[in-house]
Amino acid sequence: MDITTAPLAEPLTHAAPLKLAVVVGSDREGRFGPVVGDWLLARLRERDDFEVELIDLAEVALPTSISYNPTPPVREVLDSVTPKLADADAFIVVTPEYNHSFPASLKNLIDWHYTQWQAKPVGFVSYGGISGGLRAVEHLRQVFAELHAVTVRDTVSFHQAPDRFGPDGEPVEPTEAESAVKRLLDQLGWWGRTLRDAKRARP
Repeated sequence: MDITTAPLAEPLTHAAPLKLAVVVGSDREGRFGPVVGDWLLARLRERDDFEVELIDLAEVALPTSISYNPTPPVREVLDSVTPKLADADAFIVVTPEYNHSFPASLKNLIDWHYTQWQAKPVGFVSYGGISGGLRAVEHLRQVFAELHAVTVRDTVSFHQAPDRFGPDGEPVEPTEAESAVKRLLDQLGWWGRTLRDAKRARP
């Protein structure tokens, strides 16, 4: 058979939307995270390649004392969040920068889990002061690398975040943010589909 006329192998790519868990990482009183998170969720609703699950850490009361034999109340909290992480094909972490790093609430969620992060892509939307949360993102890249997750290159970052959003919850200068979030979601989608297909072919 001429190689030019040979039938192509069936592609591994699956058309089903990626299951995306959006983690709002701050639980601090007066946090700005919900504003940024709501903006991101609105952008995600404009796409049909993601199926979104929100995990807001202000609603996840995990203790900082990690146990291999959690009490029933802690098990109840884990049962509300662990299946969402396990089921996700990809993650976006919405994080502020506190004292040059990311919130303790976010590290706590990460450390309570392990296999749920493995071989999945992680994107970041950060906010903060002059650095826009980017130092928190760089620390998170090291943490997720240890967990065998893949962090995508491009991020969305809002410096001096409260000044960047209007009363309607939308950026006052939306062009750059819209361009950045499109790049992030396109990269996350590529990695998410690629890794999902690879795990199906070679578990």
